[in-house]
Amino acid sequence: MGFQENYEQIRLKDFAEKAYLDYSMYVILDRALPHIGDGLKPVQRRIVYAMSELGLTAQAKHKKSARTVGDVLGKYHPHGDTACYEAMVIMAQDFSYRYPLIDGQGNWGSPDDPKSFAAMRYTESRLTAYAQTLLSELEQGTVEWVDNFDGSLKEPALLPARLPNVLLNGTMGIAVGMATDIPPHNLREVTGACIELLDNPECSDETLYAHVKAPDYPTDAEIISATPDIEKIYQTGGGSVKMRAKYEVEDGIIVITALPHQVSGAKLLEQIAAQMLAKKLPMIEDLRDESDHETPTRLLIIPKTKRLDVESVMSHLFATTDLEKSYRVNLNMIGLDGRPQVKNLRQILTEWLLFRTETVKRRLQHRLDKVLARLHILAGLLIAFLNIDEVIAIIRHEDEPKPVLMARFGLTDIQAEAILELKLRHLAKLEEIKIRGEQDDLMKERESLEQILASKDKLNSLIKQELERDAAKYGDNRRSPLVQREAAQVLDTAELIASEPVTVVLSQKGWIRSAKGHDVDAAGLGYRAGDSFLDAVKTRSTQPVYLLDSTGRSYSITTHDLPSARTQGEPLTGRLNPPAGAVFGHLLAGNAEDWCVLASSAGYGFRVQLGELASKNRAGKVMLTLPDASSVLKPTLLTGESDWLAVATRQGRLLIFPATELPELAKGKGNKLINIPAADLSAGKDSVIAIAAFTEGSPLKIRCGKQFLTLKPADTANYQGNRANRGVLLPRGFQRVEGLEVG
Repeated sequence: MGFQENYEQIRLKDFAEKAYLDYSMYVILDRALPHIGDGLKPVQRRIVYAMSELGLTAQAKHKKSARTVGDVLGKYHPHGDTACYEAMVIMAQDFSYRYPLIDGQGNWGSPDDPKSFAAMRYTESRLTAYAQTLLSELEQGTVEWVDNFDGSLKEPALLPARLPNVLLNGTMGIAVGMATDIPPHNLREVTGACIELLDNPECSDETLYAHVKAPDYPTDAEIISATPDIEKIYQTGGGSVKMRAKYEVEDGIIVITALPHQVSGAKLLEQIAAQMLAKKLPMIEDLRDESDHETPTRLLIIPKTKRLDVESVMSHLFATTDLEKSYRVNLNMIGLDGRPQVKNLRQILTEWLLFRTETVKRRLQHRLDKVLARLHILAGLLIAFLNIDEVIAIIRHEDEPKPVLMARFGLTDIQAEAILELKLRHLAKLEEIKIRGEQDDLMKERESLEQILASKDKLNSLIKQELERDAAKYGDNRRSPLVQREAAQVLDTAELIASEPVTVVLSQKGWIRSAKGHDVDAAGLGYRAGDSFLDAVKTRSTQPVYLLDSTGRSYSITTHDLPSARTQGEPLTGRLNPPAGAVFGHLLAGNAEDWCVLASSAGYGFRVQLGELASKNRAGKVMLTLPDASSVLKPTLLTGESDWLAVATRQGRLLIFPATELPELAKGKGNKLINIPAADLSAGKDSVIAIAAFTEGSPLKIRCGKQFLTLKPADTANYQGNRANRGVLLPRGFQRVEGLEVG
């Protein structure tokens, strides 16, 4: 019974909700988000404080980092040593922090690989001079002190930052249900905005933006975000900033001299090399990394020719690699009310100035209390000196001199204790002069402190002077220049691929491949068992290839990435998705503005530009509508206005007419090319066998089995007529037409 009285039962749902809520609040408040006061997360604050307690100031010798991590974990931060050391490393990396808090010796990582730092047993560290802006007022009654995790020690709840470190160094963090991405800023710009707010709290947002123009990352790369976009970030507390690498051209070679924040030069070269291997950068010959300690970033892009259009190539690289990168901005932090909130620039600066004002007040009040306490003691000591003989007599003859002194001279307990603690050497006559001099100095200091504490203007003036002094001491010029640039553009595929003559070969089973050059025996290539040559077309690697299937649908595929003719190719079904039962039958290639004739065996067709056959869809698009019981004929390319079109039928009829008589259509059945009686078509007695386009003066060959009938220019006139005529019968023996050839 006693056991059952010592526990309670709650629903699992309620327990899980409470446990997760507690965990969420812990992660948000005690791990992931910085405080607006000192701009630090708890682990960072504890590292800086522990190092100050170890005496690792900027003037001290470096000590092993393991010593610091041990102190932090043992005294203040009950978490893993790896996470603690990584937080310490980031604060020491000048390529991660705009104003590093830790000065390290040894391997602390590199911009190429920030996590390549040595173990903490190998590195040494101390605080930087800038870290004193967080610590210098720590022992002056400026902050609240709280128990550490086991209640054995006290640690500061916040550090008394003299500068708005939350903006200067920024931070990143992922909590539960929220995250923070605060970019670093320039110290001089931010302090300028703070001073502006002290002088004129009602100043406009535009006035603040004139001071804080944009984030300032620890890299010389350019910030290319438009000014309105940056101002919107400072108005809303969220958005993104875009950075772009800087480059120069030295003797035709592109030299990259600065990379965006936290972009690795090695990984960047890998990205460019991958495009080179994919034959997407034919104009680039080689890449080289000449970075060293003196020039941390020097990446060379060596072109094949000095006539390279550098701007267009770099624009392409900006669009396709980390040479240009966007950074998310989310100004989420814990405010003075202890709650996380996304704040705009004015809110951040105003709230931090409230924090700073309260810190300075507490510092001044702490000093005033010390001054008053010392004046109180000095007043007692002065009474003792004025009555030194009587004081000595009381001390010599009384068993309990303190109450006697207090009663005789009207002293307080503290004053009496101070008199009794006096050493004999301080009874010299000159000591009275020193006391009066110290008393005068302290009286002046008390008056000054009381005046500052009583006047808001004087207090603001003091804060302003201290900000100006720190800005002069620790500030520097902006590193990330603001530059207006045009948007990056990806180069067209034709510009990225080397233009080479190729022959594209299609097999009966729908396998496709590409052979270099136009002097290729396509029919003589090796084919898979049961497969054979179907069609081939001569083109260039920069031009697409168009296909027609047996249903009249058209498709287009790129040429440069087709498998080599040394292999057996690849099935077109891997790239395209034709309808069930459709068979790929014909290839076409040329410029998008070239004209061709699409026709069916039923004797209908139309003119269309090659570009109309292109389709981004894997399923293609319907181009030629086929009448019943008809098939797609091999298309023919037109060369110009002087083209003649020859149409031959199964029964041996030939009709030649100007190609311009055939209408232009985007798709459809087309118009009648030659007149074939409907009865012959339906019975399968006659149909169009072939069409061919030729220029006036060119001979026309008619293939009939193993025989050829060559029509000379003078002979073609006998077969000329109007489009849609019946045509003229070919001579006896040449009426079983199998194809038409030109030349």
